[in-house]
Amino acid sequence: MLQSVQYSLDVIQDEARELVQQGLISRQQPIYILCQYIPAREWEWVECELERCSFLLRDRIGDLLGREEWEND
Repeated sequence: MLQSVQYSLDVIQDEARELVQQGLISRQQPIYILCQYIPAREWEWVECELERCSFLLRDRIGDLLGREEWEND
């Protein structure tokens, strides 16, 4: 049985946040950069969820992440 993966906006944001923290991507890059880090067979789910939440693939990662709270500044 083929199992489909559903990506919620929270999961996408968590993935993007982790990649930014690791220094693999920057907040200034477009959201579509995430396709390099998400399996191709799952990318369609990501695109659909982003579209549902009114994000464009050309929007910045920073827009996706929004304002971040830092606990110990």
